[in-house]
Amino acid sequence: MERRSELQSTLRIEDVPTVRAMVAQKLREAIMSGTLKPGQRLVERELCEMMGVSRPSIREALRALEADGLVNTVPHRGPVVSTISLEEARQLYTARAVLEGFAGRECARINDPEVARRIGDALTRLKAAAAKQDLVGCLEAKTDFYGALIGGCRNAFIERMLKPLHDRIQLLRITSMSQPKRINKSLREVTAIWRAIQSGDADLAERCCVDHINAAAVAALDMIEKSSAAKEAAPSDD
Repeated sequence: MERRSELQSTLRIEDVPTVRAMVAQKLREAIMSGTLKPGQRLVERELCEMMGVSRPSIREALRALEADGLVNTVPHRGPVVSTISLEEARQLYTARAVLEGFAGRECARINDPEVARRIGDALTRLKAAAAKQDLVGCLEAKTDFYGALIGGCRNAFIERMLKPLHDRIQLLRITSMSQPKRINKSLREVTAIWRAIQSGDADLAERCCVDHINAAAVAALDMIEKSSAAKEAAPSDD
């Protein structure tokens, strides 16, 4: 009996993704790519038809995404893709500057050539996508750039704290990166980060990360303010 129990423990497959997990991942990808836009209603019936799954699976997935801050339930409207307020954006970028500045410093201090190579590969793809005005390609390459940077600091707690921040900021990045002036400036900033990490200059890497995040914050906050002003100026349907 004990032998059978040990064998069962060894052979049991625990990590089979549930339908809810697969639905949540598909919806997450749609939000991250901008297919589902901030403020857009997520109608359960429509999602069931599009995804070919049951309503309970959709509801469970939406609850999981709400816990991650990507979906918000609005009274009398139901679930919508989350939007970010001006104050929330300020707080997000402030926290990100502290954490990612540290990640950049550690990444440069450790000075692993393989990490620098992964960051450089993502940067190359980002430049190529920007040249083709491929927004989805830019978003994917930037995600890989930050993933390599954060992973390169070898601090699991920093990585866990930064992931939800990046998920939320992605909602802003979709719009800001569609602005030609911002993407070109962002390319120069992330190139400086890569060079500092490649050279092992911890002080410079931290400074470049913080400068990049502060510049991104200025662009994002300006975008939110303009969007809010436009909504206030728009005529009411009442």
